[in-house]
Amino acid sequence: MTAGLLFMQNPSFGRAILGLFAGMLALATPAHATPQPRPDDRALHALFDREYQRDLRLHPEGATFNGDDRYNDRLTDLSFPAIAAEKAHTLALMRELKAIPETRLNTQDRISRALMLDGLRLQAEADALYGPLPFNGLHGWSQVGPNNGPQYFLAGLVKATPFRNVRDYENYLKRLALVPHSLEQLTAILREGMRSGWMPPSEVMAHVPEQFDPFLGSDLAANPLWMPFTKFPEQVPEAERARLAAAGREAIAARVTPAFVRMKAFVEHDYIPASRRSLAASDLPAGQRYYALAVEDQTTTSMTPEQVHELGLSEVKRIGDAMDALVAQQGFKGTRREYMEMLKADPKNYFTGGEDMLRAYRDIAKRVDAELPALFATLPRLPYGIRAMEAFEGDNAEHYTPGALDGSRAGWFEANVNHLSTRPIYEMEDTFLHEAVPGHHLQNARAQEIPGLPEFRRTGWYVAYGEGWALYAESLGPALGMYTDPKQRMGSYSWEMVRACRLVVDTGLHAMHWTRPQAIEYMVDNAGISREFAASEVDRYVVQPGQALGYKIGELKIKALRAKAEAALKARFDIRRFHNAVLDDGPVPLSLLERRIDEWIAAEKLRTAATSPG
Repeated sequence: MTAGLLFMQNPSFGRAILGLFAGMLALATPAHATPQPRPDDRALHALFDREYQRDLRLHPEGATFNGDDRYNDRLTDLSFPAIAAEKAHTLALMRELKAIPETRLNTQDRISRALMLDGLRLQAEADALYGPLPFNGLHGWSQVGPNNGPQYFLAGLVKATPFRNVRDYENYLKRLALVPHSLEQLTAILREGMRSGWMPPSEVMAHVPEQFDPFLGSDLAANPLWMPFTKFPEQVPEAERARLAAAGREAIAARVTPAFVRMKAFVEHDYIPASRRSLAASDLPAGQRYYALAVEDQTTTSMTPEQVHELGLSEVKRIGDAMDALVAQQGFKGTRREYMEMLKADPKNYFTGGEDMLRAYRDIAKRVDAELPALFATLPRLPYGIRAMEAFEGDNAEHYTPGALDGSRAGWFEANVNHLSTRPIYEMEDTFLHEAVPGHHLQNARAQEIPGLPEFRRTGWYVAYGEGWALYAESLGPALGMYTDPKQRMGSYSWEMVRACRLVVDTGLHAMHWTRPQAIEYMVDNAGISREFAASEVDRYVVQPGQALGYKIGELKIKALRAKAEAALKARFDIRRFHNAVLDDGPVPLSLLERRIDEWIAAEKLRTAATSPG
């Protein structure tokens, strides 16, 4: 799942850490078992709605991604006065929330209050570290990098924007007109990073300038921002189309393209030369505190970087042993790495046409969809589709784009048909399970449809929960009829190994001063991936410290909770009800998830005892 294009609401509402939930839930009644003993708190819900609506106004791109069209003619104000006002609002909102006693609240309201409070606490801590720089998760200092920046975000925003009528196009033209000023504001933020020392390592920035090229050329057909004008819907009269296209051409050619030219020149000639030489996040101005906070945020646990590193080494060994056993079962006499290289070198393991790949993914979808009722008590109504990634996205990873909150836009699994020679067929089942169902689409769509939860919880995001669930979903392959071929099983192991290596490499880079070549070699040796892919992975970890840790830690927690439930309930364990217990509070920190599953186990014991014969 590509971070940065998915959840653009205020990160205060989408990320929290740990330690707040034991007291909060001391009197909790399991939401999965009985009705709440108290009604919703009206004042609290009014605050939630007020803040959610405020966030949509101030971050209109997030409204667009959520399917709210009211602000499609705007972009976020990235000026320093706006950033300062947001920081002041964070502190004021914390005081307001703390003044609402949790003892008068029902279970879900206590959870909602605590989630928002801890997200605000995280934001306030980061604000104190960053000075005038904005908060955008724990990576707010890294506004432009190899995996993030306007070269990615604006293209993704276009794909999420509706183009149904003349008004939609007029709103888009107004938004285009704001792009140059937005890029100027972003450049000012980057200059402040240069002044204060919050800078990415130069070693991972070499290819960033060329990522701006699709926005620079005179060929509008290659520009991602021109896409809406290539095909008008029937609701746009023929007489209007020429006018709108001419206005779009003028906006892009005369204003937006020159703004991107200026930004590319700044990044290439000023920003990158000033970038730091060290890779470690612990060498940033806030030192070890920054990386420790990033680990907390991204894992929603109290694990230290050293503990994460040791867990990674253990998982690498466990998965490596399973891979070696599978290689031996195939009668292959070489090493695991040689076996993987043999698979990757076989042309039969690749499609030669993009439509062939898309048909294969759609076939996987039909097979998986038919098996989902055996694993889930309640499935989301929102549909999903499968489509090709755009050509300008290059060799970017496959990803999922959520549907609209009101159900007006489906979710989309987007497959990379641009580089078929790097997309083995035997990895497709695993990729689909992660990005579509039962992974990101099922989890996100279910969260959006849970009745009674405030919007910020239905659209929230925690890496450890969301990516942990998607990685857990990969492990459900055998139960869904997947991985019947040894190559597919090896493809699944390889991707699981990538996630285990992330625990070792991320902490190695940021807490133990590993070098970039050392990190790349570790990925290649253990996961059997190409050196090019390993390099792109490592660069991602460098500019997004801690983000890659959530996958494996979240998956392991969900597996541990399932084992705990199976042991406690024995024959009464229902996998369908367990999966919905994991999903039906919406995205939550792992610490809270564990408490909620403990409550679900207790409730299941009571429920099954009451319905048992005799």
